[in-house]
Amino acid sequence: MNRSTERLELNIEQLERLLERARKDPLSEPDYQTLKAAVETLGYLTQLLEDRKTTIERLRQILFGASSEKTRNVLKKITQAKPAESPWAQSGNKTNGHGRNGAEAYRGATKIAVKHHSLKSGDRCPQCDKGKVYDSTQPGLLVRIVGQAPLAATVYELEKLRCNLCGEVFTADAPQGVGPQKYDARSGSMIALLKYGSGLPFYRLEGLEQSLGIPLPASTQWGIVKELAAVIKPAYQELITQAAKGEVVHNDDTTMTILALKRHSPESREPAKDCDDGEPAPQRSGIFTSGIVATRAGRKIALFFTGHKHAGENLAEVLKKRAKELGPPIQMCDALSRNLPKELEVIVANCLAHGRRKFIDQVENFPEPCRYVLETLREVYRNDALAKEQGMSFDERLAFHQAQSAPLMEQLKKWLNEQIAERKVEPNSGLGKAISYMINHFNKLTLFLRVPGAPLDNNLCERALKKAILHRKNALFYKTENGAYAGDLFMSLIHTCQLAGVSAFDYLTELQIHAAELSRNPPQWMPWNYGDTLQHQNSAPLPG
Repeated sequence: MNRSTERLELNIEQLERLLERARKDPLSEPDYQTLKAAVETLGYLTQLLEDRKTTIERLRQILFGASSEKTRNVLKKITQAKPAESPWAQSGNKTNGHGRNGAEAYRGATKIAVKHHSLKSGDRCPQCDKGKVYDSTQPGLLVRIVGQAPLAATVYELEKLRCNLCGEVFTADAPQGVGPQKYDARSGSMIALLKYGSGLPFYRLEGLEQSLGIPLPASTQWGIVKELAAVIKPAYQELITQAAKGEVVHNDDTTMTILALKRHSPESREPAKDCDDGEPAPQRSGIFTSGIVATRAGRKIALFFTGHKHAGENLAEVLKKRAKELGPPIQMCDALSRNLPKELEVIVANCLAHGRRKFIDQVENFPEPCRYVLETLREVYRNDALAKEQGMSFDERLAFHQAQSAPLMEQLKKWLNEQIAERKVEPNSGLGKAISYMINHFNKLTLFLRVPGAPLDNNLCERALKKAILHRKNALFYKTENGAYAGDLFMSLIHTCQLAGVSAFDYLTELQIHAAELSRNPPQWMPWNYGDTLQHQNSAPLPG
C-alpha cells in the first residue's frame, strides 16, 4: 500500500464484537476507524488477488514487509546450520557504524574556540612552578546538542521616536546583516530538504512549526520552494547535461500520482509511443517517476522525471544531449522493454539482483536448487566487493571477474540449462520461471564479464528511487505538473549532493546567494565543484 499507516492488529473475534456493537448503537470514533481500516484492507487485498502475478509469498511481503535478502538470512528459512562467516568478519576488523560518534563526525556543527581562563602559552606551570606551558596539538573536545525548530524566527523590535511638535517619526535601523526579506536563503533550503529529501509534507511541517509558536502555512512553504526552484533551475538543467556524459547509466521507474493529470479526459492525455508490432498504442494513463543515475570517473549524478513517460523515454531525452564522440554508454536496467531508449544505441546490461530475487521468492518451495544459485551468486558478489575494496580499475576488475567469477557463472549456466533440458523442473513452476528468466537474459546479466565498468545490478538506481517512494508514502501525490517538476528538481539536486558526500543544505543555500553567477556559468556550480568555486571567489583579489 502506498500510504504509510500504523499497522492495526485485529482478530476475527474483535471484529465480530465490533459488528455487534454497531447493530445496537451508533459507532464510536475509534470503532469507526477500526471498521474503516478493515474495509480498506479487504478492498486492497481484493485488488491484489485479482492480479494473477501476485503469489502468496509476494502477498506476505506486501502486507508484512520483505525480510532481508542477504543470502545468509534467506537460507536461514530452510536450514538450521550456522551460515558461513563473511571473509570480512574473519579479518577481525571492527564493523563500521557502531559505537558513539566522535566530534569529527559533526561536520555541520558550529565550532567555538575556548581559551583557558587563567593560562596562556608561555606562562609558568602552576603545578611544578618550573616549566612553561605551551599549546597542545589537540584541543579538548565537548559536543553539546540543543533542540530548536527546523525554521526559527527572530522578531526585531525597532524603537520608534516621535517628535512632539512636528510629529515626525524616527525608526531605529535594522541590525547589520538583517535584510529586507522575511524568509532568508536558508529557510528555502530547509523546507526543500525536509519536503523532498526527508519526505516531510508541507502540512506536517506546518503543524510542527505551529506547535513551536512559529506560523508557517503550507501555502507559504510552497510559495518559497516555487521561487527557489526558479532560481536554481540552471543547476538542474546542467545536471542533466552532465549526466548525458555518463559512462554507465542506471534507470528504472515507480508509480506516482499527479492529480491534475488524473483529472484530464483520455483525449487530453499524452499519446504513448507505437507498439513494437506497428499498431498505434492506446492513450497512456499511467504516471511514473523515473530515476536515472549516471556515473563517470567515480562521480554519480541522480535525476528524477515525473509524468506519463517511462524510464526508457526519459533516458532517451537525457542521452540526446550526449556528444556523439563519446560513444554509446553502458545502460543498467531490468529486463522490461519500457526501460530501453528507442532509436539510441546503448550497451545493455540487466540487473543480476532481479534474477537473484526470483530464486529468493522460491527458496521455501525449492530449497536445494535455490541454495545452489544463491550461494554461487554470493561468491560473485564477494568478488565484486573485493575488487571495489582494493580500488581496482575497470580493466583490472574485468580481468579479476574473468578469472574468478566467469567459471562460477559458466557452471551456473550449465546447471540452469540442465534443469530445463533434462526436465528436472516443471517449466511453469515458480522455479522453472526463475530459471527461464536467467537463461533468456544470461548474456545481459553477465555483461560485467565482457565489458569494463559494467555493474552487476541496478541497486544504485533502486536506492535513488526510494526518494520518490518516500515522498509518495508521505504526501501521496503531486497536485500539479509544476509541483512534480519542482519535486524532480529538488530530489535530483539533493540526492546528487548525498552521492557526492556534500551538504545539500549548504549547496542549495549557496546557489541562492550566488544566483547571478549560477545563471552565467552553471558548470562551475555543480555539487562536486561548487566548494572550489567559492574558495576561488573568496581568494580572488578585490578589483582596483
